[in-house]
Amino acid sequence: MSNTERDEQMWNRLSALYSQVEHRLGTAIQRGHGLGLSEYRALGLLVVAPDGELRMQDLANSVGLNQSSVTRLVGRLDAAGLAYRDLCPDDRRGVYTVITDEGRARYRAARGTYRETLTAALDDAPDGIAEALRHGLSVTAE
Repeated sequence: MSNTERDEQMWNRLSALYSQVEHRLGTAIQRGHGLGLSEYRALGLLVVAPDGELRMQDLANSVGLNQSSVTRLVGRLDAAGLAYRDLCPDDRRGVYTVITDEGRARYRAARGTYRETLTAALDDAPDGIAEALRHGLSVTAE
């Protein structure tokens, strides 16, 4: 088998694993905490951001959404009291998303579910692909 064929096979397995893990994570976070996966990830980015705020464009880039999708996402967070929009004082065109105390609390509550579900989903992965990835990452981190 050529490297090209092996790469394609590996990529297909990795894509399938990604889809399975994302589905389990999304279901667990939604059922347990009433958050979509993008909302959870946005809150996670805001929790670690300086002053708990990010420009909308930076948030969009980090979550992997386009501008209109992140606008809707922030609208849902705002409606739930988890974050709000704020104008940049230096540049009135700049809009920030700012996490609220409620948003921090919801993120902290959901983080354990996310981590436990992630580990369980990777442990359940077929063909040892997750274990191979874990081993590869630990080798490169040393």
